[in-house]
Amino acid sequence: MTYELLTALGLLLVLEGMFPFLMPDRWHRILKIMAQVKPVRLRYYGLVSMLAGAGLLVFFR
Repeated sequence: MTYELLTALGLLLVLEGMFPFLMPDRWHRILKIMAQVKPVRLRYYGLVSMLAGAGLLVFFR
């Protein structure tokens, strides 16, 4: 199980790092926009993202 978790973490870090590396100016603009979004809305987006990820894990397992 540790191997799978570390593999998933590695993949997450690669995917998270792609956008700032490939498009730093656009990424900076996105972060500025996100800083203006209300915390409740960000929390909602986070919940939707977690549920989508969990759904994909269940579906493909």
